[in-house]
Amino acid sequence: MTILEADQRSPSRRLRDEQIAAEPPLAPPELLPDAASSPLEAHLLRSARHPLAVAGVVENGLVRPLDPAVKLPEHARVIIVAAGAT
Repeated sequence: MTILEADQRSPSRRLRDEQIAAEPPLAPPELLPDAASSPLEAHLLRSARHPLAVAGVVENGLVRPLDPAVKLPEHARVIIVAAGAT
């Protein structure tokens, strides 16, 4: 069941969202007919940084992985996904 919430966007943001939605979709990329497909993992391997999912806790603003073998580089960027209290 979907819970409806009041739209809290500003009028300017609502107008911008409507403009973006009204734009025509982008054309598919032009590929050679014999171009081989590749999995997303192949694209990620070309990057110097690799995404990594690790279970951890946040204590006093610091991220601490639960697995002591995991070492994050200093100044690493993290995305925190929190579970709601039940």
